[in-house]
Amino acid sequence: MRRKASLVLLAFAVFFAALSPLLRWYAFPRLAKIPAGQYQDMVLEAKDATLLDYGTMKAKKVSKVTIVQTLKGDVEAAKKIGKAAGRDVVVWDGLSYVQGPDGKMVSEIPERYIFDAHSQAPVHATGEMVDGDPVKRTGIEFKWPFLTQKRDYEYFDAQTRTTNPIHYKGTQDFRGVKVYYFEQTIPWTKVAFPKTMPVKGITPESVAKTGTTRWYTTVRKFWVEPVTGAPVYGEEIHKEELRGGTLLGGRDKVTAFAGHVKMREDYIEHTVALVKSNRTLVLLMVSYLPWGFLILGTLLLALSLWLEARSRRPADPARAESAAPEPVSA
Repeated sequence: MRRKASLVLLAFAVFFAALSPLLRWYAFPRLAKIPAGQYQDMVLEAKDATLLDYGTMKAKKVSKVTIVQTLKGDVEAAKKIGKAAGRDVVVWDGLSYVQGPDGKMVSEIPERYIFDAHSQAPVHATGEMVDGDPVKRTGIEFKWPFLTQKRDYEYFDAQTRTTNPIHYKGTQDFRGVKVYYFEQTIPWTKVAFPKTMPVKGITPESVAKTGTTRWYTTVRKFWVEPVTGAPVYGEEIHKEELRGGTLLGGRDKVTAFAGHVKMREDYIEHTVALVKSNRTLVLLMVSYLPWGFLILGTLLLALSLWLEARSRRPADPARAESAAPEPVSA
C-alpha cells in the first residue's frame, strides 16, 4: 500500500516540477498580452502655462492647458495584420487633444500605433502613422515591455517622428508601488505644424508660405511599474516656439506653448489601482505559481521517497514472531 502511494506521489512530483518552467517560459509569453480591444484615456494638465493667442500672435499666461489622450484598440485591423505577421498584434488608434482654459481646441494629433501584443515591439504595416503622415517606428511608445529591465530603452517621439534613448534613472516608491524612473530629453527640433490648426482658414500650407517654422523641445518623465511595464505616472516639461517668417511681424520667435504637463489626480489614482491589480496577475504566471509548483513538487518527491523507504524497511522481529504460524502436530 505504501509503495503504491509513493508511486502516485512521485507522479505528482514530476508533474508539478515540469509544470513550473512550462508556466514561466511557455505559457507566460502566450498568455500575458495586451487585449486587442482595449480602450483607455488619460487627462493631463499644465497649470500656469504660456499659450499663443493666434488672434494677436502674442504669447500670454493662462490658468490651465488640458491634454486629453485616448487609445482605442481596433480589433478587426489587429486580426488582419496579426494574420499577415504570424503573431498577435495590437492596433491602437490614439488621439492627443489639447484645449485651452476656454475649452477651445489648440491642437489635435491622431496616431496609429501597431505593436506586438506581448513584447510591445513595433510591427510595421500599412496605416502606421502620426497626424496622417506615414511613419516606421522603432522603439517603444506608451508602454514598456512586461518585466521591464533596469536599462535604457529606445522611445518613439510623435512630435519629431524620431526614436531617442529614454534613460533609466533609478528605482523609486510611488504611492506604495515600486517603480523604475525613466527620463528622456528631446532637444530643440524643427517639427511639422499640426494638420488641424486652432484658427479657421489657417493651414500648415498657408503658414509654410510665410516662412514661419515650428520648433519643439521636451523633457519626458515616466514612473514605470516593472512587472507589467505600465507607467503609473508621467510628466513633460514641454515647450514650443514659432520662429522667423512674416507671420511674426519681424520677431525672431514667439512661444506657442510652454508648461509643466502632469497627470490629473483622479487619473493617477485609477492608474495605480489598475496597475496593482494587473501586477498580481502577471506575478502569478512568472513567480508565485512557478515557484509554488516547484516547491510542491519537491515536497511530494521527498514524501514519496520517505514512503518508499518505509515500505522497504525490515519488519519488526516481535511482529514477525507473532505473525509466524503455529506448528502443526501429527
